[in-house]
Amino acid sequence: MDDATQRPLRGIERRTVGALSGVLAGYAALAVAELVSAAVRPEAGPLVAVGGATIDRTPAAVKDWAIRQFGTHDKLVLQLGILAVLAVLAMALGVAATRWLRAGSLGVLCFGAVGALAALGRPDSTGFTDALPSVVGALAGAGLLYGLTGRVGRADGALADGAEEGGTGWDRRGFLVVAGAAAAASTGAAFAGRALAGSRGQRAVASRRGVVLPAAASKAAPVPRGAALRIGGISPFITPNDDFYRVDTALTVPKVDAGSWRLRIHGTGVTDELTLSFDALLRMPLVERDITLTCVSNEVGGPYAGNARWTGVRLADLLERCGVRPPSRGGPADQLVARSVDGMTLGSPVEDVMDGRDALLAVGMNGQPLPFEHGFPVRMVVPGLYGYVSACKWIEDIELTTYDAYDPYWVKRDWARRAPVKTASRIDTPKPFARPGAGTVMVAGVAWAQHRGIDKVEVRVDDGPWQEARLAAEDTADTWRQWSYAWQARKGGHTLTVRATDGTGETQTEERAPTIPDGASGWHSVVVTVD
Repeated sequence: MDDATQRPLRGIERRTVGALSGVLAGYAALAVAELVSAAVRPEAGPLVAVGGATIDRTPAAVKDWAIRQFGTHDKLVLQLGILAVLAVLAMALGVAATRWLRAGSLGVLCFGAVGALAALGRPDSTGFTDALPSVVGALAGAGLLYGLTGRVGRADGALADGAEEGGTGWDRRGFLVVAGAAAAASTGAAFAGRALAGSRGQRAVASRRGVVLPAAASKAAPVPRGAALRIGGISPFITPNDDFYRVDTALTVPKVDAGSWRLRIHGTGVTDELTLSFDALLRMPLVERDITLTCVSNEVGGPYAGNARWTGVRLADLLERCGVRPPSRGGPADQLVARSVDGMTLGSPVEDVMDGRDALLAVGMNGQPLPFEHGFPVRMVVPGLYGYVSACKWIEDIELTTYDAYDPYWVKRDWARRAPVKTASRIDTPKPFARPGAGTVMVAGVAWAQHRGIDKVEVRVDDGPWQEARLAAEDTADTWRQWSYAWQARKGGHTLTVRATDGTGETQTEERAPTIPDGASGWHSVVVTVD
């Protein structure tokens, strides 16, 4: 052995080697856990389980802030944040293990216990096996940390647990061999886990690829001429699937095999319980409708609204088949609780779902089977209600109950029980801080008040009078409506403001309200400078 190998590590060297050991042990734990979770259930992996538990326990205001700041990347930011915290903790455990060997490994096992408890506590947990990925991963990480830091030896007169007095310094060559082998094995486990999880997901992908949507028995009316304005920068009347907003709590998009999917309808007032397969649903009369959806987290002027052509089965028809009556006709249930495969629960008013509006169990979006991100194989779509009380994706269970008896996921987190969409309008063009030239500038955007429709849109320049905008042709009261205003722009800074009036004659309120608890309100404005 050379002197460098025999020399005890001290100070910064010891801490550096310890921190590296901790990171390698953490990497091994996560890689092994990912491999095991691919064999058990991908959603049981510690990163997904802890991330989901974090989302569940995060205050609604913080979640809303994250959506505003990071948009659809909020889940990626959360996962990166968890990894960063784990990396710091792993380094700390590694440094501690160079002095207290067993204590460092015990710390890794404790983190495994946290992951196991998080997995078992998830709403979609399938039982004890969900704890296996975190447990096995923690054992692998603890064993590796013990093996690596056990080679550091003593420093400053302190002995690692179990080291013999007068023992040699750190085994550099042995450390490098074990560290390199561990890194390679961990990487192999991570790749194997990804491959195994991918093969499981391929069955769901293949089932979606094999879906042929039957022709709708009740087709949507053709979009009227003039409903889609040809103005640069305005939102398209139909939002392409790839551009449609996605806001949910799923850290990993559920990949559900349509062949094994089942939907159960049961609960208060259900005289004939029903369990449906996907093929059985497709054999029912399908309807096709253009419907605009809006997320309750959409701020004034925000992007979380989209319009699509949905294909599905009328939810009211299914409920009536099960013997359900709305409260207005003496039914005992006033809340429909929809449950997703990932454990999410949403509560919809039974009266609204059965009042004649086109509430659907949707199987298609813009002529295609639902994308996985938007709920394949089946999701709910209810015009006129914010998504958190109506738009359950990856749905697998419908229970009829009462508002007094049950609080769904978002209601437990201080959102309103009932959430009709508020009248809203948005300026799409010009963008904030744009610098258009003087002369005619087209101000344009969209307005929506689902299930009530839009009757008027007005634009104001600075503090001037309200001027009526030109409305595009209306498709239905359940879709947004494009509008435009030819502004004779003069040089200087200006503020453009828009407001809408819905089909009931109610004008959008100026009063600003946050998204919590039942949706934002206020007029949308943009500031521009005319050159």
